[in-house]
Amino acid sequence: MKNIVAKIASLILVSVVVFTGCTTQKNNAPSPDAGVNNKKTVTVAASFYPMYIFALNVAKDIPNVKVIDMTKPTAGCLHDYSITTDNMKTLDAAQIFVTNGAGMESFMDKVTEQMPNLKVIDSSKDIQLIKNKGDEVYNQHIWVSISNAITQVKNIGEQLATLDPNNAQKYKANTAAYVVKLEAQRDKMHKALDNVKNRDIVTFHEAFPYFAKEFNLNIVGVIEREPGSEPSAKDLQKTIEQVKKLKVKALFAEPQYPVKAIETIARETGSKVYSLDPIVTGPMNADAYINIMDSNLKILEEALK
Repeated sequence: MKNIVAKIASLILVSVVVFTGCTTQKNNAPSPDAGVNNKKTVTVAASFYPMYIFALNVAKDIPNVKVIDMTKPTAGCLHDYSITTDNMKTLDAAQIFVTNGAGMESFMDKVTEQMPNLKVIDSSKDIQLIKNKGDEVYNQHIWVSISNAITQVKNIGEQLATLDPNNAQKYKANTAAYVVKLEAQRDKMHKALDNVKNRDIVTFHEAFPYFAKEFNLNIVGVIEREPGSEPSAKDLQKTIEQVKKLKVKALFAEPQYPVKAIETIARETGSKVYSLDPIVTGPMNADAYINIMDSNLKILEEALK
């Protein structure tokens, strides 16, 4: 306990500041000789909900491996997230920290620097990043593309096998099995969406560029660039005019956020509001990502028909 208190005390100046999870990328891939087998139980902490679901599948049914979510399952995307005492305790008990990467957890850099024995897995390795429109910041929502999710799962499996060689074969088998399920869901979605003629959509915030790229959808408007940043009257009017001009039928809210602005656009344009889930909250079970993605497919089929 003294160790935890000391670490928290050393980070007071960091934790009182609200950090933004959308900044520059850092590569924290573990070195090949960085094992964790001096511990009887291997505790793997995941940075937030989608990383937890991926790690849960990779470590499935391995008796001495425990996967925990660093943040609460209701935390959502790590925009403007502040580290808490409970987060510090979670990490202090872990040997491995699974991150999305691509800058999503950059607010954690000063924290992990205080924990040299914590091995950080960056699941964004080898994923081509997309820059947000109008700025030079890379979009961090890579997991919303199933193809990217597959790469992330493979990265997690490969790096866990390196860090915990005693369970390497189990990690590899679990990874392969989960990838087969993800590929089947991706194929199902392509079959349903590849021939859709109506491809123009308006989304709530910048969570879906990778998803849109994968399924060749055209995001013609974004209501809030960051959740909680209400659009100005000028921006709202611009989106309304664009929706009318392009005759966009589908506006996509997100179940985690209020829909006031998007309902205003719907009233002014006659477009219909649907809900598209970026998979940042949900049930804490291994099938959650695929189930939520399947629900998204049903909604898209209805909205774009």
